[in-house]
Amino acid sequence: MVNLNPRRSDEPIWWGLFGAGGTWFAMITPVTVLVLGIMVPMGMLDADAMSYERVSGFVTSIIGGLFTIATLALPMWHAMHRLHHGMHDLKIHAGTAGKVGCYATAFLISALAVIFVFMI
Repeated sequence: MVNLNPRRSDEPIWWGLFGAGGTWFAMITPVTVLVLGIMVPMGMLDADAMSYERVSGFVTSIIGGLFTIATLALPMWHAMHRLHHGMHDLKIHAGTAGKVGCYATAFLISALAVIFVFMI
């Protein structure tokens, strides 16, 4: 028999943020680490390219601010969703408290990223 009044689930929201965070972490983060963690310290890029004024100008622009927020927030949503479901797989049934704790942590990091970018 088909249930004509199915219960709504919030899971698509979390899976969407999980997917976006995983995609960002897999495609954008390695390039960011390559540029900022390898190429700049080894002198492959001009030192003036990473001067405080240029980086500050980038982060205070709309595109730079969104990039910075996404770099901090999206992988956190991915990690917290993975942690939430990983606990379940390990037979640690934290229930609603675990779900709220994981997603509240991701929300807190996201909110702090937004606050810090707009304070610059």
